[in-house]
Amino acid sequence: MAMTYPEYIWQNGAIKPWAEATVHVMAHALHYGSSVFEGIRSYETPNGPAIFRLTDHLKRLYLSAKIYDIVIPYTIDELAEACREVIRRNGLTKAYLRPVAFRGLGGFGLSADTPTDVAVATWEMGPYLGPGVLETGIDACVSSWQRFAPNTIPAGAKAGGNYLSGQLIAREARRLGFGEGIALASTGLLSEGAGENLFLMFDGQMHTTPASAAILNGITRHTLITLARDNGIEVIERDMPREYLYLADEILMCGTAAEVTPIKSVDGKPVGEGKAGPITRRIQDLYFGLFKGTTEDRWGWLDPVG
Repeated sequence: MAMTYPEYIWQNGAIKPWAEATVHVMAHALHYGSSVFEGIRSYETPNGPAIFRLTDHLKRLYLSAKIYDIVIPYTIDELAEACREVIRRNGLTKAYLRPVAFRGLGGFGLSADTPTDVAVATWEMGPYLGPGVLETGIDACVSSWQRFAPNTIPAGAKAGGNYLSGQLIAREARRLGFGEGIALASTGLLSEGAGENLFLMFDGQMHTTPASAAILNGITRHTLITLARDNGIEVIERDMPREYLYLADEILMCGTAAEVTPIKSVDGKPVGEGKAGPITRRIQDLYFGLFKGTTEDRWGWLDPVG
C-alpha cells in the first residue's frame, strides 16, 4: 500500500518541505545503523490533540544516544517543541511521531566522528498490525530467529541497528501468513515480539518478560503495568518458557505502534477462547480511556499540542 506523505518535516532545527529532508548516501548511519529513534503517538482528546508521554519518549531517546556516544545538539525541550510544531504545521491531530538522531556524513570508519543529524517526522497511522486487529486480535508465531544475547547488542537502546532483528522476525511471520512474530531470547525463554512487548494472562494475573530477556523496556509496557496495578490487577515480571504461550488464558502485544493488540492464536494453537479475553479488554478500556477522558490522567502523560 502506497504511503501518503505529509507536507512538512522538522530537520536540524527548522521546518521544511518533506521532499527537502534529504541525507547523503554516505552518511554513517546508512552504512552502520548508527541511529537512535522513538515512536510516539498523538491522540485526539476532549481537550484537543495531545502527545502521549512525550517527555518520557524523548528522555529514552537521549539515553539510547548516550549508550552509542551520539551527541544530540538540541535539548529535550527543543525537541518536544519540534514534535508539537510539526503536528501543528501538518494540521494533524491523531498522528504518529518519529524523532530520529543519527550519525551523518563526515567519516567512513566504524568509530569515525561525524556530525549528528536530527529530524522529527509525523504522519497519520492507524492500527500498526492491520485494520480491525485491536478488536479481533492477530495470529502470531514463534520465530526461528532469536533475540541477541546479553553483552552483544544492548536491547535497552532503541537504536536503528537493533531493528534488523525485528525485521527478520516480522518478515518471517508475514511470509508464513501470521500477523506478527514472537522471539525467544538466547536463553531459549520468551523475549518479545518483533517490535512489541508481551503480556500473558494466567488466573487473573498479568505476566510479562523482564528487562533481562533482551527486550526493549517499552513505555507502553510501563503504562499498562501502571494502569493494571492502579486498578487492582496483579502484574508479575518473570522469565517464561515458550510453552506458556500455548497455556495462557490470554495474550496481548503492546507498543506505541501496536497499542494494545490481542493475540488470538500462537503457532496455530488458540489462545484461551481464540479471542480477546476480559483482562485484555479491561486493559484496552483503561489505555484508550486516557485519550477519551474516561481514564483519569493522574500521571501527566498527555502533552497538549497547543
